[in-house]
Amino acid sequence: MAASTALTAIPGAHAAPAPEGKPIVVLGDSFTANVWDPLPTNECLRGPTAWPAQLTGRLGARGAEQVADISCLGASIDTPPGHTLTHETRAGATAGAFGPATKLVTLQFGLNDRWGGSDTSLWDAMRACVFDLAEGCGTEAVAEGRMPDAQAITGAAFADRIRNAVTYIRYYAPAARIVLVGYPELFREEQETVCLNFFGVVPFVQPRGRTIVEYLNRMDLAQREAARELNVEYFDARAVTTGHGLCSPEPWVNGVFDPTVKFDGLPFHPSPTGDAVVANALYERYVR
Repeated sequence: MAASTALTAIPGAHAAPAPEGKPIVVLGDSFTANVWDPLPTNECLRGPTAWPAQLTGRLGARGAEQVADISCLGASIDTPPGHTLTHETRAGATAGAFGPATKLVTLQFGLNDRWGGSDTSLWDAMRACVFDLAEGCGTEAVAEGRMPDAQAITGAAFADRIRNAVTYIRYYAPAARIVLVGYPELFREEQETVCLNFFGVVPFVQPRGRTIVEYLNRMDLAQREAARELNVEYFDARAVTTGHGLCSPEPWVNGVFDPTVKFDGLPFHPSPTGDAVVANALYERYVR
């Protein structure tokens, strides 16, 4: 019955005859696809140094045959207007990605979604508040409606939003380990300020950035709780990237046109080094 419900929620996800599936299936947002697209597009763009590409490289000459990367820049769990987890799961089913040969399915979502009735996501709100030195992103920003309330991000809510896709994947890829991939460290969980490097030499510091840090902390906690509730695994990307957030001595996160990290890298997203660390950790834990 659960699988039937999931199929109803993922229209067009039926495939006949049943495919064998790919050994590894990757679903996710821009932290998975990790490519900067300055022009609007409906295509699912993916970067050549993103962690799925680097994980594929670890598998050798036949890596491309073993990995189905269906991640999309700008994707969300279920928040329009971009691609969603349902869209990606349906695309994977159409491509024959799920089947008895599937051993690993990863999901990395949440930061592009709206939570708790808010009309904005974290990334949309950040664009306004990070560079606003007059008002900033302090705790009062939530009450003033300039930042979404991090308290609305709960494990139960997260689990409910991904449950149909997890049920579908579990049914059609019964041998797969389903792994909810967390986000890497952008800022230390206790810090009050946030910053961003410009051109590798000019750090922009927002002294009142606590709500951004709290939002990321709550997302991490909600993902862990959702993984437990749904009986899937959680991969702690924060743990393997600790100490390498923005404006750290050795950042593994892109600034703006920063040649010391990646000049054309997507700001606030992992550098090639950061993605390599995540890819290697996933390979060692789930693939090797």
